[in-house]
Amino acid sequence: MSHWSTRRAQVEPTAALVAVFAVAVGLTLYAGALDSLPAAEDSRRVAEPTLSRVHESLTASGVADPAELSDTLAAGPDGYHVAVTLAADGERWRVGPAAPPTAATAARPVSVRIAAGVVVSGRLRVEVWS
Repeated sequence: MSHWSTRRAQVEPTAALVAVFAVAVGLTLYAGALDSLPAAEDSRRVAEPTLSRVHESLTASGVADPAELSDTLAAGPDGYHVAVTLAADGERWRVGPAAPPTAATAARPVSVRIAAGVVVSGRLRVEVWS
């Protein structure tokens, strides 16, 4: 056989079509499997912005007031459940439904007014899930 053979590195058309079909089916199945995965990553992406909105809502005067905690649930994104917890000086205040273990969370330190003229360091935490 010469170096410049016309038969070298050729594939039958049927085999080539079967290979292309197999690759296309594999990609379709892979894309479908990725689409059916839970949206945990999406929930994680909404936890931080939700925490920022809750913080702005709760600390409009610069200090968080536990009496205003129920107003923060409106800061959650549409289509998601939100639970907000404020902890300070050994006490905890919570609004919202019980969160599943898969809920995305975000937290940050905050100043908390526990009595008239008494401000202590605390922690604000949000849990977000769909």
